[in-house]
Amino acid sequence: MTYRTGGDLLVAVLKELGIDTVFGIVSVHNLPLVEAVDRELRFVPVRHEATAVNAADGHGRARGGLGCALTSTGTGAGNAAGSLVEALAAGTSVLHVTGQIETAYLGGGRGFIHETKDQLGMLRAVSAYAATVRDTASAGRLLREAAAAALATPGGPASVEWPIDLQYAAQRDDDRPAAPTPVPEPDPAELAAARELLAGARRPLIWAGGGATRARDALHDLLTATGAGLLTSNSGRGAVPEDHPQVVGNFATTPAARALLDDADVLVTVGTHFRSNETADYTLRLPQAHIQIDLDAAALGRVHPARHALHGDAARVLPELTEAAVPAEDGWTGRVTAVREEVRAALRDAIGPQAAICEALAAALPPGAVVARDVTVPSSTWGNRLLPIHDPRANVFPRGGGIGQGLGMGIGAALARPDEPTVVIAGDGGLAVHLGELLTVAQERPRLLLLVFNDGGYGVLRNTQDRYSDRRSGVDLVTPDFARLAAACSLPYARIAAEADAAGVIRDALAAGGPVLVEVDLDALGPMKTPFTPPVKIPTA
Repeated sequence: MTYRTGGDLLVAVLKELGIDTVFGIVSVHNLPLVEAVDRELRFVPVRHEATAVNAADGHGRARGGLGCALTSTGTGAGNAAGSLVEALAAGTSVLHVTGQIETAYLGGGRGFIHETKDQLGMLRAVSAYAATVRDTASAGRLLREAAAAALATPGGPASVEWPIDLQYAAQRDDDRPAAPTPVPEPDPAELAAARELLAGARRPLIWAGGGATRARDALHDLLTATGAGLLTSNSGRGAVPEDHPQVVGNFATTPAARALLDDADVLVTVGTHFRSNETADYTLRLPQAHIQIDLDAAALGRVHPARHALHGDAARVLPELTEAAVPAEDGWTGRVTAVREEVRAALRDAIGPQAAICEALAAALPPGAVVARDVTVPSSTWGNRLLPIHDPRANVFPRGGGIGQGLGMGIGAALARPDEPTVVIAGDGGLAVHLGELLTVAQERPRLLLLVFNDGGYGVLRNTQDRYSDRRSGVDLVTPDFARLAAACSLPYARIAAEADAAGVIRDALAAGGPVLVEVDLDALGPMKTPFTPPVKIPTA
């Protein structure tokens, strides 16, 4: 195939990949690509390159596939780097296409406009795959290789830099698909031993991470066959809908869940990497009888020893275990359900008046609606645990822990699923990082409820300093008048200042059919019963 420009080739490959929406910022070093995408697909002009990647990330997560971002070279690609770090930490599938200066000047160090030193090296450091288009015959192959790498396991963002002279040139493409990635199979002896261990289990537990979300039916079958309790990482939420009575959820470090782990005789973990904030900095005790399933060989036994490490696809491996499973002993499943209720009741009590907002969202949102959560106190307490998730594609949050990325992710998710509402939970501090994206919301008009929890600064760190220090540093910030800000952006506005406001305001905002900014005035609402501090070590404490 021959294409008039690189932009035409890019559009053909994106259509082949099922991508209909691209997020980015136009530049002299990506103009042919942007013009072709805008002509043939949907181009969403965000206000910052970091948001382009976050929105592509959220779009891909909400669809269960690949998202695409377009940025410029140099500073533009550098602006995208932090969001590429997030996609890499999360293993989410993002195709990042960025410009590059003309091939005649590439690597010359002349200070050509938008030139940066070793842009490819930077992209390699923050991407699962990175490559440079060197001629007019290789771009199609590289784009397909990048997409395949992004969609593989453990996945992550894939970056392709494209010199501007080659973008304008006619392209030759052999239309050859990327070679499929072989799927590993677990060692037969290890699998047989794992089956035998599970067959003797009387008090089993399962822990589902992000890798379990591609094996939902198989996971549900194992849960049913065993009567086990299901713990999850934050990334594994929704692998089994969280209204299931055996789903304890993302509560592994609570006292009641620790007691379950202490008494369990077998633990099956599926696609989880035991991140520090979900294991109390790796101090959480797990049963020695541990069966670990993961497609990423490096994850097996990396944090906790695995008696039986099964390197393979959970969707294939779990049915083999289920065949050998037996029901738990009398009373175990009932205890699991009791723990599920206990940890939720304790958290509901600890968050005080914010429980009204959590309950209003749970009542008003359709099952499976996306909840995009920035890093903020409400997300870290109840958004990541108590607000029920029924579908893993609805579970959108910065897994790497970076602040300010939630709105971009929510924009991408809302445009991926226009027929249902999307909610973004953000703090005033995190929203300020990319405040300009309110203009993207105003321009694109997604069906998006932006809940801004306003406490006048960085509440997580303020609580930490109040607990461990004798002064505050850098945590108290000036925030805008959100009513006037919404009006300036032509966005509807509402305010929650009391528990009684929550249900009506949220119901009306979700019914609006377009974007709405709702400010939660935390000073007026009142404090949580138990102030939240992050689960990190403070050496001076």
